[in-house]
Amino acid sequence: MRSSAIARRYAKALILIGREDGQAETYRSELETIVGLLNREQMLEQAVSNPLYEAASRRNVLKAVSEKLELSRVMKSFVLLIFDKGRINYLRDVSAYYTVLADELKGIVRADLTTATELAEETLEQIRASLSKLTGKDVSLETKLDKSLIGGIVTRIGDLVLDGSIKTQLQNMRESLKRGERV
Repeated sequence: MRSSAIARRYAKALILIGREDGQAETYRSELETIVGLLNREQMLEQAVSNPLYEAASRRNVLKAVSEKLELSRVMKSFVLLIFDKGRINYLRDVSAYYTVLADELKGIVRADLTTATELAEETLEQIRASLSKLTGKDVSLETKLDKSLIGGIVTRIGDLVLDGSIKTQLQNMRESLKRGERV
């Protein structure tokens, strides 16, 4: 099974619990805390994930860290379950996918906006408002620069791609010319 499928499965299970008990945002915060700690403390990550160390010792370290972080009972159980199933290395992916699911639960959708140049804040706000109207949800925009676009923007919301870049328009024009169509 691919890592993304594994991460999705665990994240979906946790979001179901969060939806039931109303603690979805708490779990998001706790996952981000754990992942942040593992990212900052490489020795801790090695102590928890390196199979050269005895599994019981690694589990005890993870349990002690969970206690020290004062994680909720559900999150402590969740992290230990992931460890027990041999999936602790997928915790970052679980956290990333959980964030997407928690946003969906709140009615927020993430969109990636790629532009050729920096856009003014009011332009970004107009784009965000248009995307909100299109999706019927609040939109959280992540912006990136890509000079190869020449001009225009490319927006990605989940599987939907709205490509208004000059680069794509030129490629489409080239294909039309190759096929002998009028441009």
